[in-house]
Amino acid sequence: MVLNPNKNLKLYYSIKEVAQMIGVRECTLRYWQTEFPHLNPKIKGQKGRQYTDKDIEQIKLIYNLVKVRGFKIAAARKMINQNRSGVDKSADVLDTLISVRDQLMEIKKQIDGLV
Repeated sequence: MVLNPNKNLKLYYSIKEVAQMIGVRECTLRYWQTEFPHLNPKIKGQKGRQYTDKDIEQIKLIYNLVKVRGFKIAAARKMINQNRSGVDKSADVLDTLISVRDQLMEIKKQIDGLV
C-alpha cells in the first residue's frame, strides 16, 4: 500500500491555525460561529475549538461572501441558506481565478527578470 503524500493526515485544527490559513483574526472566527449556525466546530476541553476540513470549507465560503464579495452577515447567511450549491460553486471559481492570477503574476516577475 502506497501513502498519498498530498493527503492531509491532520483531522483537527486549532482556531489559531485556521485563522492563519484564512487570513482573519481568531475573534472573527468566534463571531462567525455565533452568526452562522451551520458553522459548529467541536470543543475539546482545554484545547478549545477544533475545526475539521469541512468546517474550514465553510469558513472559506463565509470569507468569500463577507470579505471578498462584500456581503453583510445577514445577506451572506441568507444566501448560504437559500442557494448553497450556487454559493459553493462560485467560491470554487473564485479560488481558481485567484490561483491563476497568482501564477500569472509569478510568470510576469520571471519575464521581467529576464529583460
